[in-house]
Amino acid sequence: MGENAELQEEEVEVLKSIYDGDECYSFLKSTQHQYKYGEDGKSRSFILEINWPESYPNEPPAINLDAFYNKHILPDVRDIIIKSVKDEVENYLGMSMTYSLFEWVKENFDSLIEAQPEVIEIVCDKVEKIKIEDDQENEGKVKVKKEQLTKAQKRRMWDKGGAEDDRERGWDWVDVVKHLHQTGGKEDS
Repeated sequence: MGENAELQEEEVEVLKSIYDGDECYSFLKSTQHQYKYGEDGKSRSFILEINWPESYPNEPPAINLDAFYNKHILPDVRDIIIKSVKDEVENYLGMSMTYSLFEWVKENFDSLIEAQPEVIEIVCDKVEKIKIEDDQENEGKVKVKKEQLTKAQKRRMWDKGGAEDDRERGWDWVDVVKHLHQTGGKEDS
């Protein structure tokens, strides 16, 4: 194991012990650490991610705000935060700096995020297709929901002569001539 690997391993242990129980800190892998600043769900909050290269701490870590959580951060504010943290990294080259960077951002949070508005209006840059429907057109097209019948109800209905909608006019009429022929006429006395 090289000297840098030992320093990284030692720093991981220190970070885990310091941030044990801190919900804002997340340890993704041994070389990737994140810390969330600000109130959860507010526009003035972000997650700072620090990625260590193999030769860290002799080489500066990669600083980014590319987490999905940061989609609301304005590009100018994002650039200010990254530039400020990278400037601070220069002061700590050659020694473990992740904790120091996280704490520095925590102390300077208000000045870093001052250009970020409290409330952000989301405006779409691109609109694919807009369809505006007239309410009056929809009123005439009321869907009629068919009555759902159980199997037994359907069987009883068909035994009685089919569905009421399917019967032709006069389905239950009696042919008077045929009826009288079968029963015979009324005898005259």
